Amino acid sequence: MNKMTLRIVPALLLVAFSGAASAAAFQLLEQNASGLGNAYAGSAAVADNASTIFYNPAGMTQLGNGIQLSAGVAGVGPSYEYRDQFGVKSGGDAGGWAAVPNAYLSGQLTKDLFLGLGISAPFGLATEYDSNWAGKSLAIKSEITTININPSLAYRVSDKVSLGFGLNYQSIEGELTRNPGALVTLKADDTSWGWNAGALFTLSPAMRVGISYRSAVKHKLEGTVNGALPVYADVKLPDTFILSVWQQVSDRWEAMGDLSYTRWSSMKALNVMSSASGGLVSSETFNYENSWRFAWGAGYKATDKAKLKFGIAFDRTPVRDEYRSPRVPDNNRLWLSLGGQWNAGPVGKFDLGYTYLYVIDPTISQGAVQGKYDASAHIVGVQYSVGF
Repeated sequence: MNKMTLRIVPALLLVAFSGAASAAAFQLLEQNASGLGNAYAGSAAVADNASTIFYNPAGMTQLGNGIQLSAGVAGVGPSYEYRDQFGVKSGGDAGGWAAVPNAYLSGQLTKDLFLGLGISAPFGLATEYDSNWAGKSLAIKSEITTININPSLAYRVSDKVSLGFGLNYQSIEGELTRNPGALVTLKADDTSWGWNAGALFTLSPAMRVGISYRSAVKHKLEGTVNGALPVYADVKLPDTFILSVWQQVSDRWEAMGDLSYTRWSSMKALNVMSSASGGLVSSETFNYENSWRFAWGAGYKATDKAKLKFGIAFDRTPVRDEYRSPRVPDNNRLWLSLGGQWNAGPVGKFDLGYTYLYVIDPTISQGAVQGKYDASAHIVGVQYSVGF
């Protein structure tokens, strides 16, 4: 009964926490909307609401007394339109809008000890082509949904140093379809554990440096092919390291920067094995490389209540040209972000952010799929944060 409950509850939550990839490969950075307007620059150092639980749990020591709540949602709308070598479109638009919600709660237990809980979706993918498109033997539908429950602790060692640690209970569910002559549908899911940690250094009242790490999570997916053949597949979702800087430049201006490194090399292939015989049923090659992301952002305090935000980022894809798949037609991308914050005092803070993702046209050469994609994405997010 306990095992069944542990699987049913995440499955229900996955319905709400599905999303389309916005960062490299199928990683989701949209774990708050307050950072969206800055292209998530300074993500591990800003620590201005409870969503710091995801980016750097040590940031909870910056939130003040009492209980802090932050909740929001990002709408992610990618577009992937394939054209063959003659310029003929096929498959329709494989992208589409999806919601990525988040919620965080933190509280101060003692003068220097803080406790938090975060719910987020760190990975997600949703691509779907017309059923009769040129690459139907390779991919039609690809959907990955995750939910991450993240209890965390933070401890203020001194006025200049804070440390944080969290556990991650992660659920994943996937559905992959293709038609090499007849429709083949793989459905599988799993739950597993990971961890995250961070440190925040307050170098001066006007400058903070944050470092954080989210561990890899190993999943053993179990499911069926066409609802009949029991199968399993081992997947290791990547770990990520972030280095961030936040600085108050003047009474009105603040600036922030981010450098992150994700070890996507853990994703070599998806080998689907028969649960009965242990034999190979099918295999899809990824051969991902590790990837970097650079971001810079700024905020301008227009009035005592209103702040304007903007940012820019470059996201290097882990996908190599020779292994690019219709399931994840990814390439290097540029983030162009704008946002704003309204501080209503005791009522709370309201954040709104928008990002346009320019994806350098991905080329593809896989079987009958010989051409390139017109790819881009729009992201819109809202966030509400309050202390009480």
